Amino acid sequence: MTAFALPAPRLVAADVLKLRRNRSLALVTGVLTVGAVAITVAVMELLHLANATKHGPAGGVQNLGHVAFLIAMLGTAAAAIVGSRAGAGDKDAGVYRDLVVTGRSRVSLYLSRIPAGIAFLLPFVAGAYVLEAVSAVVLAGSKPVPDMRLLVLTGLWTVLEVTFFYLLSVAVAALLGSRSYAIGVVLAFRLAITPIVASISALGIVRELMPGVAMQSLVPPGLGDAARQGPAIAMSTAAVAAVLLVWAVAAVALAGWRDVTRDA
Repeated sequence: MTAFALPAPRLVAADVLKLRRNRSLALVTGVLTVGAVAITVAVMELLHLANATKHGPAGGVQNLGHVAFLIAMLGTAAAAIVGSRAGAGDKDAGVYRDLVVTGRSRVSLYLSRIPAGIAFLLPFVAGAYVLEAVSAVVLAGSKPVPDMRLLVLTGLWTVLEVTFFYLLSVAVAALLGSRSYAIGVVLAFRLAITPIVASISALGIVRELMPGVAMQSLVPPGLGDAARQGPAIAMSTAAVAAVLLVWAVAAVALAGWRDVTRDA
């Protein structure tokens, strides 16, 4: 039986370095986060400058909600790509057996991927949101300007959503042992299955068991429907926390058990 062992800081740092050295991964992650926001804000502002009567300014509360939703969705795609790389990259590269032979605990090898990927991914997400937050204030024009509380809550919601789906992506990749399958499963679950289930009112409380629905209930009220996908389903804070914790803990634990018990 594999003994439990927390990952050493050096092991986490090594995993972060492996992700950062992958230039293609960094490029794709940057395009899906900072790049997407920069292009979106630039296009909206250029349209406003070209025809101010038809197109409003690029800032304001409503645009903050729209772009925060964009960051959350594209951030989920980035999380799926990074999480699958962290969760199954060593196996795909054929080096996992070599890491096990060195005597490192399989549990620590598995757990180190979680903080490493978060440390790699979140700076991109944070950078994208900071760019949007500044734009929402500076380019608001005649539109309502978001206050500091709304900016902070929106940023926390965005980071929470991306982090959750990163954890789910690592777990699915480790469980399946495949990067491509993990990306497909996570994106289909978040972008297709969740909205469909949420829209079927006959399912009742079953809809609240979907993590995407729980995330939607955390959208800051000040954004209105600008950052929502599908119907608004009211949930208590305790219910939201329970749904997200159960999904995250169950996924990480199940994938961890599978990862440390399969043949290297």
